[in-house]
Amino acid sequence: MALRLAYDGPAFQGWQTQPGGRTGQDLVEAALATMAGHPVATVCAGRTDAGVHAVAQVVHFDTPTERPDGAWLRGVNAQLPPTIAVQQVSPVAPDFHARFGALRRRYRYLILRTPTRHPLWTGRAAWVYRPLDADRMREAAGALLGQHDFSAFRSSQCQARSPVRVLERLDLFERGDLLVLDVQANAFLHHMVRNLAGALVWVGMGRRPVDWTAEVLAGRDRRLAAPTLAAQGLYLTGVEYVLDNDLGSWPALPVP
Repeated sequence: MALRLAYDGPAFQGWQTQPGGRTGQDLVEAALATMAGHPVATVCAGRTDAGVHAVAQVVHFDTPTERPDGAWLRGVNAQLPPTIAVQQVSPVAPDFHARFGALRRRYRYLILRTPTRHPLWTGRAAWVYRPLDADRMREAAGALLGQHDFSAFRSSQCQARSPVRVLERLDLFERGDLLVLDVQANAFLHHMVRNLAGALVWVGMGRRPVDWTAEVLAGRDRRLAAPTLAAQGLYLTGVEYVLDNDLGSWPALPVP
């Protein structure tokens, strides 16, 4: 079985289970075990960090227990706190794998551009009080598209075997006081989206020239790049698979 989940990032210590930690995986597996009548292990499409939100996290699990899809949906949600909920339940083939079967993933990053912080956006968007030039940021983003070694934009704790990724989209648009970055790739490195956003913010502030992102990318040295932006601005918004149901389609986005 596969689930599509949404959750409020600041409520958890990330997705992946931790000893004594309150994580999304801990809560979902406990809820599934109650419904299945046996311990359940899940595999997710992307292990989001503490503070990172999800609109469409996908997980799969194995169970011999048979229940209608609606019973799984309602039963699991009844065991979960208000900050996390199953949005969809889908039967999948035995060889389906939420992580390795994903064709591409999509994230959205929100940046609030206001002189003072806004309490209603706390935990929902990164806050930058300096003016940002969106046109410069879009121009700088162009150099990042395509297949590259993204070593300059990966965390030192990243466990990926290869730093090469295919960045298919990096769109930036404005919604009032918000700057919205939509990013799509075959896969992402640890902190990659937040580091890309940080580099574009430095260009938008005028701290670096537009062609600086290309230089950082070619240098493959994380120490030469911008700081990592806040986790609270990041949303996992979609995972795509080859499936005969709508689990692999991009869901509608409730974030701006």
